Amino acid sequence: MGRLFDNPWTIIILIIIVLLLFGAPKLPGLARSVGQSMRIFKSEVKQMRDENPSDSDAPDEPVEGRVVNPPRNTGNRDQTPNANGGTTPPSQQQ
Repeated sequence: MGRLFDNPWTIIILIIIVLLLFGAPKLPGLARSVGQSMRIFKSEVKQMRDENPSDSDAPDEPVEGRVVNPPRNTGNRDQTPNANGGTTPPSQQQ
């Protein structure tokens, strides 16, 4: 039994035989679905290239932005709004 797994060719041939015996009816469906998936993938890639032809040619430009602090809530001294729209507990207020 130890001599069976000494040579990698015997394992490869054994896998091919098992695949052909038990997987033969499913191979055409598998090949069909792989081909269909590749066609869909190619058409989507082509569509993306057609929609944005200038994106691949133009270099990336930096995006400018600024941070805006929300106004302090002067009417309610117990809680103030933070940057996420929530409130800061009184113990953590400045």
